[in-house]
Amino acid sequence: MARTAAPAVELDVAGRTVRVTSPDRVVFPARGITKLQVVEYFVAVGEGILGALLERPTTLERWPKGVFEGAVMATRADSRGDAFYQKRVPQGAPDYVETATIAFPSGRTADEVCPTEPAVVAWAANLGTLTFHPWPVRRGPEPDSTEKVDQLRIDLDPQPGTAYADAAAVAPHLRELLGELGLTGYPKTSGGRGVHVFVPLAPRWSFQQARRATIAIGRELERRLPDQVTTRWWKEERGAKIFVDYNQMARDRTIASAYSVRANPRATVSTPLEWDEVAAVHPDDFDVLSVPARLAERGDLFAPLRADRDPALDCDLEPALALARRDEEEHGLGDLPYPPEYPKMPGEPKRVQPSRDRDRPKDAADGAQERA
Repeated sequence: MARTAAPAVELDVAGRTVRVTSPDRVVFPARGITKLQVVEYFVAVGEGILGALLERPTTLERWPKGVFEGAVMATRADSRGDAFYQKRVPQGAPDYVETATIAFPSGRTADEVCPTEPAVVAWAANLGTLTFHPWPVRRGPEPDSTEKVDQLRIDLDPQPGTAYADAAAVAPHLRELLGELGLTGYPKTSGGRGVHVFVPLAPRWSFQQARRATIAIGRELERRLPDQVTTRWWKEERGAKIFVDYNQMARDRTIASAYSVRANPRATVSTPLEWDEVAAVHPDDFDVLSVPARLAERGDLFAPLRADRDPALDCDLEPALALARRDEEEHGLGDLPYPPEYPKMPGEPKRVQPSRDRDRPKDAADGAQERA
């Protein structure tokens, strides 16, 4: 006999009724966590997740069938998959789901979900959204508001042969460097093996400036920790190091928000940390079942990054850009490759895998390893 689906459940979310369909569907089989529990998680962390998404165009990472063994993410090359990224507001969205218009590197535009209240997050979770990917810009009254970056996001990404502990070991050096540049960083777990550090900025910087500053910060960190850190774009050149993924600051490349759930068997959560916690914790410490209590006890450690934050918290990117100019003028270190789907960018070096570059001298380097 076919199993009868459980009736929908209605939740009151800050005065809105959000309907949860198939509430007993198991989303994380290894933990027995159901769809209703996932939606209830997002309601419980509403203060934090809304702060991370407020007024920001947001891509939805949807897993409507759950996170099961063998599940795959759809790609540009193959649209078939069990999960996908929703970059345009879904048809039939409730009238309280607001949008913001963003422009892709191709020049095409789209209206993305722009959360303004907790019910939007719960509604998206009912659609199978686990991870929210907000842009580092905020919606505003000016036509070019979504062109003005207001968060610098630094991704310490462990490469094969390294783990979270290696990223955590690099984090205090990054904090020190940021401090020298007048930048205040706020760390969080990625929910996987990495560490993310966000910096609040006044909303006036271009994507090109933010990316260039991130490259300069990564290169300086690499100079200080040559055996631990790399900025090499090509995987074949990175080695067992922590990669500073500077292209996460390129247009349309986003990082999982604070309090997003990650699509892994443990249902881990990307969780804000105090700096002195970074080396003492493990990503598996924070999941759908444990984070609500942490948020209730500790408050939102990423509150200084909210779109409606006190402007006095905003940092100045100019010292990091001065570091980038010094790299170029004194060491000849210019731009680095963009992701493959991007159009060729001004000043970008040749975008070809080194092992396939027939014109590249055998001992050539892209300059990222300069030890000035």
